[in-house]
Amino acid sequence: MAQVTIYTTPTCVYCKMAKAYFAENNIAYTERDVMVDMEAQHEMIEKTGQLGVPVIDINGTMIIGFDKPKIKSLLGL
Repeated sequence: MAQVTIYTTPTCVYCKMAKAYFAENNIAYTERDVMVDMEAQHEMIEKTGQLGVPVIDINGTMIIGFDKPKIKSLLGL
């Protein structure tokens, strides 16, 4: 099974869409709220150079934003 981590904020519409997509497809994921978790925020920035969310890590491949085709491809859906 894929290791999925999503870096989010509570008000991010695309984060909510990504989490709903994972739920619809029974994909387990770890959520890291970068508004309150400074360690996660630094980790996300270090890995991607991005400040925006969502950032989705699927088995070490970083996806910036809710890129549904890329997510489907990486998860084999």
